[in-house]
Amino acid sequence: MTSASMKPQYGWRRTLYEIIFESDTLAGKVFDLILLVVILTSVAAVMLESVESIRARYGASLNVFDWVVTVLFTVEYVLRLLCVNRPLRYATSFFGIIDLLAVIPLYLGLVFPAGRVLVDIRILRLLRLFRILKLTRYMGEADALKRALVASRRKITVFLVAVLSLVVILGTLMYVVEGPENGYTSIPVSIYWAIVTLTTVGFGDITPKTAVGQALASLAMITGYAIIAVPTGIVTAEISRTRTREDGPEPLLEPVGQARACPRCLQGGHTADARFCKHCGAALGPHRAP
Repeated sequence: MTSASMKPQYGWRRTLYEIIFESDTLAGKVFDLILLVVILTSVAAVMLESVESIRARYGASLNVFDWVVTVLFTVEYVLRLLCVNRPLRYATSFFGIIDLLAVIPLYLGLVFPAGRVLVDIRILRLLRLFRILKLTRYMGEADALKRALVASRRKITVFLVAVLSLVVILGTLMYVVEGPENGYTSIPVSIYWAIVTLTTVGFGDITPKTAVGQALASLAMITGYAIIAVPTGIVTAEISRTRTREDGPEPLLEPVGQARACPRCLQGGHTADARFCKHCGAALGPHRAP
């Protein structure tokens, strides 16, 4: 979206582009910061409007403020389309779609009143912080996490299938053991209980009453604790393998029995190319091959 093909070569459109899309200039930074303040304020206003006591007292003022912000965002969106060389490309880009979604809800509310609450989607515009605060340098870490998730998708899929099978079995058993008289009115309801129990959430809206049901619930709770860390372990192991492939293997230590020892502290376990002791910092001296 900010490539050279999108930026006008000269004139007022180029100046407007630099203010709206680029944050390297003073005007661009001021524009972005004002935009972020307006976004946060408008989202806070919508949240406050959902509180009945505040809506009863300040509802009219909040509604006026909402329309003012919507008009400002509409003007801003139109200006973005005007100052780029390829308006359609911007409109269909990630940030272009988010900018459009920020102005639609209030207009939609004129036809469907319940649609006004969707105005909170404006909070997604805060993703521009990554560009404004130069946080894109950390996206490499997000890419590493994404690669690890993709690489471990088969293991995670097998894990999820196993968990789904387990909750179906547990839910069915609890339906047979407890029955409708104890709140387990159907197998889907019993499966809901199994999911809540296995994930250790424990809402408590449905509880077993019989001894057999309580024993089965205890087994489900213990199993939940046992499996809850499995996906985390899968992804962590994959991240470790990814880092090893990218950074290369760790330096090899000397063979057992030939580890270099520090002449000062006599601690061993140093790599073959080590020049200083990793324990006390003393010079190790030249390495002598066996």
